[in-house]
Amino acid sequence: MHFTTFVRFTRASAGGNFVPEMNTLRLITRSSPLSLKQTEELMALLPEVEYSLAEALSPGDRDKESSLMDEVPSDFFTRDLDRALLDGEADAAVHSAKDLPYPLPEGLDLVCLTAAWDGSDSLVGASLGDLPPGARVGTSSAARRDALLALRPDLAVRSIRGTIGERLALIDNGQVDAIVVATCALHRLGLAGRIAERLPFEAHPLQGMLAVTARAGDVRVREMFASADVRRNYGEVALVGFGPGDPELLTIAGQRALTEADTIFYDDLVGGDHVLEGYAAEKIYVGKRRGAHSHNQQQISEMLYRAAVAGRRVARLKGGDPMIFAHGREEIDCLRSRHVCVRVIPGVTAALAAAAVTQIPLTHRGVASSVVFASGHAQGSSGLADSKLPDADTLVYYMAAATIGPIARRLIGRGRSAQTHVALIHNISLPDQNLRLTTLGALTDARDLPTPLTVVIGDVARFGRAESPGTLVTATDAAPYQHLGRVIHTPLIKIEPVDPAPRLERLDDFEWIVFTSRHGVACFFDAMAASRLDVRRLRAKIASVGPTTTAALAALRLYPDMEPAEHSAAGIVKWFEEQNITGRNILLARSAGGLPQLPCELERLGNNVTDMALYRTVPHPSPRKVATEEWDTVVFASPSGVEAFRKLYGEMPENKRIIVTGKTTLCSVSDIYGPAVNSATIMPR
Repeated sequence: MHFTTFVRFTRASAGGNFVPEMNTLRLITRSSPLSLKQTEELMALLPEVEYSLAEALSPGDRDKESSLMDEVPSDFFTRDLDRALLDGEADAAVHSAKDLPYPLPEGLDLVCLTAAWDGSDSLVGASLGDLPPGARVGTSSAARRDALLALRPDLAVRSIRGTIGERLALIDNGQVDAIVVATCALHRLGLAGRIAERLPFEAHPLQGMLAVTARAGDVRVREMFASADVRRNYGEVALVGFGPGDPELLTIAGQRALTEADTIFYDDLVGGDHVLEGYAAEKIYVGKRRGAHSHNQQQISEMLYRAAVAGRRVARLKGGDPMIFAHGREEIDCLRSRHVCVRVIPGVTAALAAAAVTQIPLTHRGVASSVVFASGHAQGSSGLADSKLPDADTLVYYMAAATIGPIARRLIGRGRSAQTHVALIHNISLPDQNLRLTTLGALTDARDLPTPLTVVIGDVARFGRAESPGTLVTATDAAPYQHLGRVIHTPLIKIEPVDPAPRLERLDDFEWIVFTSRHGVACFFDAMAASRLDVRRLRAKIASVGPTTTAALAALRLYPDMEPAEHSAAGIVKWFEEQNITGRNILLARSAGGLPQLPCELERLGNNVTDMALYRTVPHPSPRKVATEEWDTVVFASPSGVEAFRKLYGEMPENKRIIVTGKTTLCSVSDIYGPAVNSATIMPR
């Protein structure tokens, strides 16, 4: 290796002969005028550092014939400098950041990345508008060539090489009409006057940045450059696996990353976007479904990068696991090649979740000792039918709803028995999860299968057992109905506190507080907290409409003074009437949509009623419609839930059992569905 060494004098050495000491930083850079100017610019940011500087040539400096539009080695402009570091002949090397190979050679680290001075490209020689058709424009970059031709397809783009001075000479001697040059390079060399036009297209993301590399683990050098390293202001990107759909399968680490994030970029979440409502971060949808992509992969990666360099903590939320059929490595490479820190938080992938929730083992002694995961997307639909891929006892296909027919035919053609067991699992881990058992032969003409679908093929699928129909719970909380057996929880409404929350300054005026639901209990005490009122201010007696509401009070260590035998508004009125309670100030803490009968009847008894709206019920933003064959019982907890069901399902399917909470909800079912209430059962509120 040949390089020339000389010393740059610093403030500490000015005025006398400089003798390099052991703590003097030995720098190396390429010998081009631009590289030397860049090093001078960088070290001006660190006036306290004494350094010597060596110049070197790399393959890209010696070979000026190879076109950079063709494939060249990734270390074309860094190889000799890298070797000098690894051989101990230099402590640090200064590069244009966009010249660094990715990944860096083993044994080297990036210790500093400077802020970009100017990240644009400029045209020298003439502006785009002044260039005639067929004009010769020189560039060394395929990306710049493509961007130019997108603006002016009539231009003749030529591949050029050399230093900035050598490229400008091509214009001066008439070999080309214009060249594309990084704007910052022209400014650094004092050549900004030659700029004809700043080009409107995106340049390389690292353009204008300088990079310093050193031997891995060299803390001394890293600390020297720490103050100039722009990455100290960058945020981190976490690729988070959400799992198969059930929010409870999100890992603790994943939940922490979402909680700490400033921005969450999320895909189509099988469990519904509402699972993100509890996180304060900005939420940006970047989902991709077959035939409907909100953004392409390049755009998503660019958005992650922009957010990170802006200093935001980013969570990239993906269904399943980020590294299985989820483009995880593409995003990692994009970010790490631009020197953004990335970590991956694993998630429960669909194949493993399918095995757990259906209790179908993917491997089993004496039955299956190998398993392969394959994509069912069209571009990979040949899957295991391709003889170049290894065979396995168990095949698991992801995203196979649209392609399982062709997959089945190929597998049979390859020698799989048409009687091979197959399990089709839809909406893994969700309340409306569905398991269908079939055979490979029965799927050869399959179509219109539900999505998302995971397919398990092999003898292990015979362990699956199809589930019996369950109970469809449309209420906001499924906990009170777990005793009904298999519960399919698909809330059709959601509870929203009234905004702004009512102020509760007059609590001392009330002799009774009446709660008609557990939501009223929660929102009332939230309003007390918002008003900074101590619970000891409560001197009123408490009335509860039924056991569920009473349980909500008990959780707060409060126990009602009355709970009517008939768990309804009518039951409350009847109790007050039987107890001859009149002339009292009563606070009714309930929904904004509560029926007027209760306050009217209490006032008829001679009481003063304050009807305080604490919350409202609104339609769920993304209700899930469950196939009617999956359930034989439906639970309604409110009239608004009945109305939401009608909008989603239309007519009540035949032979379905109906359970309601309270007579008011029963009346709503009767008004909408008429004879369907013949099988209705009333549960306490």
